[in-house]
Amino acid sequence: MTLLDYTALFIFVASWVGYTQFSRVKAKTTPCLSRCLHQTRIIWMRHVFDHDIRVSDASMLSNLDRHVAFFASSTMLVLAGVLTLFTQVDNVSAMLSAIPYATDKGPVMIQIKLSVLVVIFVMAFFQFTWSMRQYGFVNIMMGAAPFEEGTTKQHLMDYAKQMAVVQDQAGHAYNYGLRSYYFALAALCWFFHPLLFIFSSLAVVYILYSREFKSRALEAIKAGVNNLENDFSDSFPQ
Repeated sequence: MTLLDYTALFIFVASWVGYTQFSRVKAKTTPCLSRCLHQTRIIWMRHVFDHDIRVSDASMLSNLDRHVAFFASSTMLVLAGVLTLFTQVDNVSAMLSAIPYATDKGPVMIQIKLSVLVVIFVMAFFQFTWSMRQYGFVNIMMGAAPFEEGTTKQHLMDYAKQMAVVQDQAGHAYNYGLRSYYFALAALCWFFHPLLFIFSSLAVVYILYSREFKSRALEAIKAGVNNLENDFSDSFPQ
């Protein structure tokens, strides 16, 4: 590996870890998708107490779980494909040789880059499966949720918040898994040139930031949450 390769790999890791920590800290003081969705989940869990039959709520949770299961199974297929490429290093090297600006076409470098992809998708798989388990936990908590009759509003509110917290953790794990896919696409650029690897890593950070903190979807969700909070303020203690 050249100095440029080491630099590109360092920027890649720093971008991934740095943005993860940055988004966590900034979300505490700035409206973002994760923060607004947390409030929306609390409101959703409040609705659970409004009806005795909760089939619709369980169905919506199952729909979310199916999305995560799709990515978990897809990740296993991608991993199988990447591992297969270890037996086709010569063919990969020949393919890269046909690209004028591709660098580091040797077998060792190709194996190193494939190893990075394997690590990324293994991490994604663990995140997706953990998300699936936590959605199952929410289903169990929903089944054990008390009825509104004979229960204080404060107790209902506390239980709704706890269900929302578990659902939040499932959503975060799903988000981290998807983020692994984003950075895996950036890692693919390393096969062509380290400078392209650096550019794509920074581009992924910009895309994630713009969608999390500056998207139109955020504005719509934030406006909806504010309206719902006002509607529920008289019925549920804050």
